[in-house]
Amino acid sequence: QIHLVESGGGSVQAGGSLRLSCAVSGFTDRRVCMGWFRQVPGKAREGIAAIANDGSTRYADAIKGRFTISQDNAKNTLYLQMDSLKPDDSAMYYCAAAKGALTADSFMRTMTDFPDFGYWGQGTQVTVSS
Repeated sequence: QIHLVESGGGSVQAGGSLRLSCAVSGFTDRRVCMGWFRQVPGKAREGIAAIANDGSTRYADAIKGRFTISQDNAKNTLYLQMDSLKPDDSAMYYCAAAKGALTADSFMRTMTDFPDFGYWGQGTQVTVSS
């Protein structure tokens, strides 16, 4: 059974940093694409960063240059290093994963339009105060 469990959220002042982690288990195939999404109440969930199984990455314009996605295959863990945080970054952050040799861009688009295509964690809240 596939499980994704996020951790690392919290409250921070603008300009600060947080690192989110996502422990992934249950995949038997190494062809897995993973990423981070976020959602604020009343708005659609948006993809912000993704990493394909070949290591290529894709970032949303809103966080490009401030956030970095990475993975530790030995630990089966996905990370999101968030620097220079802004109040607009406040949201519930979700880890997601899907099977298949997807590009990072197609993964973000597919999971946004068809959430049931892959798997989701329960989310971790990030709050950035001004």
